[in-house]
Amino acid sequence: MNVSATNIILHSLNYNSEGVLKCKMREGELPISPSIEQLVMDLHRSYQSKSNKAFAYFANEGEKSQLFQRALTEELNGELDFVGFSQQAAGRFVDELKEHDFAEEGVLLVSKYTWTTSDYLLIALLQNNQSISVNENLELQVSQHIETSKIQLVARIDLTLLKRDPEANRYISFIKGRVGRKVSDFFLDFMGAKEGFDAKVQNEGLLKAVEEFCEKQELPTEQKQAVREVTSNYCKEQLKEGEDIDLSALSEEFQSTSDLEGSFYDFVSEDYQLEENFPADRTLMRKLTKYVGTGGGMNISFDQKHLGSSIKYDEASDTLTIQGIPPNLREQLKRDALIDSGELVITETILDDGKAPF
Repeated sequence: MNVSATNIILHSLNYNSEGVLKCKMREGELPISPSIEQLVMDLHRSYQSKSNKAFAYFANEGEKSQLFQRALTEELNGELDFVGFSQQAAGRFVDELKEHDFAEEGVLLVSKYTWTTSDYLLIALLQNNQSISVNENLELQVSQHIETSKIQLVARIDLTLLKRDPEANRYISFIKGRVGRKVSDFFLDFMGAKEGFDAKVQNEGLLKAVEEFCEKQELPTEQKQAVREVTSNYCKEQLKEGEDIDLSALSEEFQSTSDLEGSFYDFVSEDYQLEENFPADRTLMRKLTKYVGTGGGMNISFDQKHLGSSIKYDEASDTLTIQGIPPNLREQLKRDALIDSGELVITETILDDGKAPF
């Protein structure tokens, strides 16, 4: 599915000779061209692939906090043109960078585009990097390029959801950023928003619901694993397509691939505080089909289906036995004379809850 860009403008953020961050404002929109469409598509795909997103909504608290929302409302109502809106947004962006002491330079992109049936506003600070290439005369030349795959300071507003349901708590989304950087605070202050919908909590609730649904069904180990794999595959496909998890669709997946009694959707609707739709968390989804443990200098991960067959756990001795070691690991161990057979016994397994191996 392609995106269709409707508006786009760039502003430049740089420090002057006095060390003050300034914004050079562009006075007109960029004309929509195939290269512009490709840029917006690349940014959209990069943003969709990010799993560390936070969701928010306009807080409507205080005069300063409403500056961005007021400008956006005026633009959407035709009272302010897109250029004027982008310039006001750029001014707020710079003010908040200074307030939060983020030493950031780059190209500020403000764009409106359509994808599937929704309209979006994207605001992203892009890095304008240099690259060296060889021209047809075999001479070195330096050129500038924008890195679209490593965006960090970026936020998006679902304009269609905002219009359809102003009381929703998830029409604003942004990338949380690296540990130690208060990116959430920055975007919440910049847009005058409050953090609302928590995708991680939703995903944790889904994992819990799947496990308890299997227990209620009294499924044998093999069938329980099959349900987990159906969930994992569905969530991976949704991540790949940039789509949310749909509980009704997931329930239908269960019915079509497993011989289950009752509806998973009905089961979830009774006792779980889950939204009808929410984005998948790639890291949490791994727990559906894998055991993962880290600690004491060890990092162990394996598919759950191997437990009880090629991998055995003895709780009494806290021992994990692996038969059929991966060839590349075996070669490393044999090279260092640690083993001389195809069996490895690990006697210091890290336990998260005292009951499971990982």
